[in-house]
Amino acid sequence: MTLATRSLAAMDADSLALRARRLDRLRPTPLGSSPALRTAASVSGHPPAASPIAPGPGSRRAEALAEAIGGRVIRGSSGTVVEVERSGPLPLSRLHLARLPDPVDPERPLVCLDTETTGLGTAAGTVPFMVGLGVWQEDRFTVRQLVLPDHADEPALLDRLASAIPAEAWLVTYNGRSFDWPLLESRFRLHGHGPPPHAGHLDLLPLARQVWRHRLLDARLATVEAGVAGVRRSGDVSGSAIPERYFRYLRTGQGYLLAEVVRHNRQDIASLARLLHVLAETLGDGWASGTTHPGDLCGLGRAFVRRGRLAEALDCFDAALVKARSVPPVDPWALPLHERLAMERARVLARLGRRVDASVAWAVLAESGGRLSGLAWIQVAKHREHHERDPVAAL
Repeated sequence: MTLATRSLAAMDADSLALRARRLDRLRPTPLGSSPALRTAASVSGHPPAASPIAPGPGSRRAEALAEAIGGRVIRGSSGTVVEVERSGPLPLSRLHLARLPDPVDPERPLVCLDTETTGLGTAAGTVPFMVGLGVWQEDRFTVRQLVLPDHADEPALLDRLASAIPAEAWLVTYNGRSFDWPLLESRFRLHGHGPPPHAGHLDLLPLARQVWRHRLLDARLATVEAGVAGVRRSGDVSGSAIPERYFRYLRTGQGYLLAEVVRHNRQDIASLARLLHVLAETLGDGWASGTTHPGDLCGLGRAFVRRGRLAEALDCFDAALVKARSVPPVDPWALPLHERLAMERARVLARLGRRVDASVAWAVLAESGGRLSGLAWIQVAKHREHHERDPVAAL
């Protein structure tokens, strides 16, 4: 080999090593396993430098993350996951869960579930890097959070998640039917496994929209928990900022970046438990004592109607009508609540086949002279013409 050839080879080796070091600064990878650095080391004769925080199973990255967020490292054959566990008192009126519009067996275990992800889609590019699970043990509520220290450890997180969801359990989520669970199903299938079985799934988002829409500006979880459960967060990380927090953690290995995300996820799980408790109380003690807001009862009635449970809907509207007469309208231009309830009640009576009762309900509403009286008179006329066969009375 000539001197010029040896010089070119040395320059090529130095160039490869420099490029590999630059790539490593952009995205940390185990330096000993990097193909680019192995090539550079073999050509230049210099061994690669040790990584300060090496990712992957059994690495210091997971230990540093666990220390930063107050968790512990769980190692297994499929990788490493960091687990954070907290518990506190939080009762639940289980006996009334069977009366929900989407009934839940009170004897089955409940698992509140929420994820933090790298994006808003459910395609293969979105990774759930944190999964929070909440379970009741008598009157105590325990939140367990599984955190992904590195992308390569995702099989370990999924294995841990599958073992934490009993087959007889009901999942409780907030928009989980559309996002969280479909995303987790796709990740399980991507790794060659089926998703863990469960007995049922209660998504609280549709119920929140139907039951509390009369007193909430929107159906975001933070809005619902503040308006319904009286819980207001302070210093909470924005949901839109969470993916970038995880990407920064992957680049730097600094676990403190995920501390606020862990707290945010824990609050989401606790909010699911509180909202489920409020719903159970609405159908239980609140109903019995007459303290439930008539708007909440109206929303519950509509939820029952959507699910074809008309007898329960009628009970809601009857109870709400009694209370609504003492509640003044918030906006003078808004339709009074008791008129809306009377209309909903008359429609349910008709669907139950109680046409005479429905006609009486429409007649009472028509004679009230309210804003719905015109609509009510039309329904009275239809009943008299088509069912009583009295066209003269219909006029």
